[in-house]
Parts: sequence; C-alpha cells; structure tokens
Amino acid sequence: MLEGGHGPAVPDELVLNRDFRGRTTGLIFYGAQLVIAADDESAIDAFGVETRKHRGLRSFVGPKHAVDGVWARVHGWHPQPVIVRPEQPLYALVPEALRAASPEVEVRPARDDEAELVAYHSGAMILGELGYDPRANRGAFTGAVRRAIAQGLWWVWIVDGELRFQLNIGPRTSATTQLQGVWTPPAQRAKGYATLGLAAVARCLLAKETTLSLYVNDFNTSAIALYERVGFSRVGTFATYVFP
Repeated sequence: MLEGGHGPAVPDELVLNRDFRGRTTGLIFYGAQLVIAADDESAIDAFGVETRKHRGLRSFVGPKHAVDGVWARVHGWHPQPVIVRPEQPLYALVPEALRAASPEVEVRPARDDEAELVAYHSGAMILGELGYDPRANRGAFTGAVRRAIAQGLWWVWIVDGELRFQLNIGPRTSATTQLQGVWTPPAQRAKGYATLGLAAVARCLLAKETTLSLYVNDFNTSAIALYERVGFSRVGTFATYVFP
C-alpha cells in the first residue's frame, strides 16, 4: 500500500509503502533525483510502478539492492542512463573512531562572499565525476550554493584566499549526517590537506552529530584511502544511475 505526500508548492514527493499490518516496508523520494530505501521486494515492485508518474529524473541513488531493483522494473520504458556507478562503498564515522590529524587547521562554515569560489570548485568536482558542468547555468548554480552557505551547510579551509579543502552537508537524520562534495583542488593535492581538512570538519560536526556518513565510487581509491585514514568504516554499498 503506497502513501504519498507533497510539500507545499514544490514538486517533490515522499512515498511510503506499508504492508497489510501497516508496517512501513520502504520509502522513496522523488525530487530532482530518485532516492530510495527499501529491502522488501513488494515495496520495490510498488515503487517500480509509482516511478512511471515521475519522468525526467536526473538520477537514481540509494542502497544497491533497492536502486538496482527499481531500475530492473523500469528500464523497459525509462531513458537509458549515461553513467552507472554500480558499486559505491558506503562509509560511516562514529566519534570514538575519529583519528586525530596534526596539526589542527582552521576549517569553518563558508561565508556568502566566498560563494563564487565554492561554486567554481564544486562545479569542477561535478564535471569530473558526472561529466556535466553545472556552472553552465552560473547564476542558478551559484544561487543554490549561496542558499546552502546561508544554512551553514558548506565547510571550507581557505588560506590567503586559496581553497585547500571543502565539503558540504547533505541529508541529516537523528542517526547520521551525510557528507558530500569532499574536494581538494588539484593544485593543492599530495600535501596532506584533505586528511587535515576532513578530520577537522569531522571533529567539529561530531560535537553535535551522532555519526557521519558518505559514499564514494569504488574506483576512487585515493578517496577511499582518505576516508579510512580519518576513521571511516565501510557499512554498505550504494549505486547511482545518472540520466541525460
């Protein structure tokens, strides 16, 4: 049994599936992308049907079993993906596992006057990972970054006007806070900045958050090594399908 609800004046929709006893067996979010959490095959069946109402999605993302399951049910009519990331290790960090990095560095939430710098580097990361450049629509992309900065969601390490490290905060629940957009500019790499920056941000966030989490492409061995150096442990596998 599906139950859906729209937020006020926005096209996003969160849909729950319940069994005959009323227990939630899965949920799926339709926005710019599809995000799913479901282990139950009947829930994935129902979401496969529901997805027919939501065309034009940029991507599917979530736990591998659920994402692959939805794709198997819709691939006959859905546009084909331009990028498939079939194995994306999911990592989590608990406070006691955080490995201190020395020396400590001055990470902080980004300021509004740094939005152009942050957007430039965020766009470069997206171009490299997903093959499209959001900076082509510069005003809209920078505006989205500016709104995230206003909410305190972007963290940076900037020295003498040069970015050394940045990341942004994604979805939050009572169980975890997801980190996204972990990035060191190419000219600043191989200097240990990513380890120092990530450890410092994690230390700040874990003062309030229960755990931190993130996922990464399985072929990005340098990023995986970074996360494990800081203390993240693998807890699952995601998959992502990106559409034109």
